[in-house]
Amino acid sequence: MEATERSSVLEHLAANRERVRRAVDGLSAGQREFRSAEDRWSVIDCLEHIVLVENHILKTIERVLETSPDPAKQADVRRKDRAVLELVPDRATRVKGPPSMLPQRRWPDFEESLRQFESTRERSIEFATKTQADLRNHFFPHPILGDLDCYQWLLLLATHSERHVRQMEEVMAEPGFPRGLEASA
Repeated sequence: MEATERSSVLEHLAANRERVRRAVDGLSAGQREFRSAEDRWSVIDCLEHIVLVENHILKTIERVLETSPDPAKQADVRRKDRAVLELVPDRATRVKGPPSMLPQRRWPDFEESLRQFESTRERSIEFATKTQADLRNHFFPHPILGDLDCYQWLLLLATHSERHVRQMEEVMAEPGFPRGLEASA
């Protein structure tokens, strides 16, 4: 990974970690659990999903880096950096994730969910800081964007998480979202 790429991905991961922290800071249990409808996600659901996806992507990157590089794909894939940065966080199009990545209250305690997020993000940052792997020549498919290189997947960790911070903000903007005294009930 080039120095500018490493710096960029680390900036995105760190900035997004702060966005997640700010989004959930000070929320009451009622606010964290609020769903505007049965089929909608709560703030805690979004946080769980972020952790599940980030863990899965990081493990997949590590597994793919054990395979032979495929530089023939680089020219087609390299142009997708912008899509990862701009399209992934955009909430205009809704996407349903695979069942294994959907929230199931794996960590019913909010503080444990937050610890899981912090631990997962720390592993991602450590990997991005230390890796010497040829990330631009190892690929695996995204369900919508097609093949992405492993550098783009590292960027996607932050942009996917940003997508769900925006979803949390949508939840908090719902008319029925607990406010004031009802939030602490």
